[in-house]
Amino acid sequence: DTLWDLAIAEVEKRENPGDDDVKPGEVWEKSVLFMGNKNGGKTTIILRCLEREESPKPTLALEYTFGRRARRHNTPKDVAHFWELGGGTSLVELIRIPITSHNIRSFAVVLVLDLSKPNELWTTMESLLQVTRNHVNKILTKLEKTNPEVAAEIKQRMWNDLQRDHPDCALVDPFPIPLVIIGSKYDIFNEFDSEMRKIISKTLRFVSHYYGASLVFTSKSEALLLKARALINHLAFGCDKSKSVSVDPSKPLFIPAGLDSMSQIG
Repeated sequence: DTLWDLAIAEVEKRENPGDDDVKPGEVWEKSVLFMGNKNGGKTTIILRCLEREESPKPTLALEYTFGRRARRHNTPKDVAHFWELGGGTSLVELIRIPITSHNIRSFAVVLVLDLSKPNELWTTMESLLQVTRNHVNKILTKLEKTNPEVAAEIKQRMWNDLQRDHPDCALVDPFPIPLVIIGSKYDIFNEFDSEMRKIISKTLRFVSHYYGASLVFTSKSEALLLKARALINHLAFGCDKSKSVSVDPSKPLFIPAGLDSMSQIG
């Protein structure tokens, strides 16, 4: 290679962090499943991510849409498939439709929890994550027989966000595919009693850290929606991951995967 070739390769590498498995000219394709509380704001978040000015309509069962984005000028547009599960926890068995052995390598989950309904938080979270995890684990068990390399790659990737010397390595059990937990309606949650807010924040921090997930609180505020959008764009289009962290219980939480710890949560 000439010096120019090396320089061009270096610039392309810097423009595309994390795109090692995407060859030049190849289209990056990812799938993201949104699930969570009924009327929790999933559709609104998807529309903001796709920069669509539509009014959100109620999701009936399992809905699909997609977004396209070019990584840079004159390159094919990458595709992100967005699935949305309606009905809270009542239709959870439908997750088998979007999550398959063919797309498991490029699949991620966004769990939207309505912070204005604290009594529903735990049951919604537990049932949705449990069914999803069981389904993904079944796919991984099959892949271990048919395509052990892919199964091993997925299992290795679960630990990517947690540094090897992290003190909690023995205490966590990462979700088998990338997971983002969004606490929606923070504006209503912010009016709750401070002790209640502290308990809910700690609980969600613990669950997110245990599962190796990112956690963000959001509302209709543009600044908070942008933070949630940054995490989703990282999953959907491979955009840069934010390194900022906000763990103050009196402010909206923003904790990318791997940047929290049991000692900080307390």
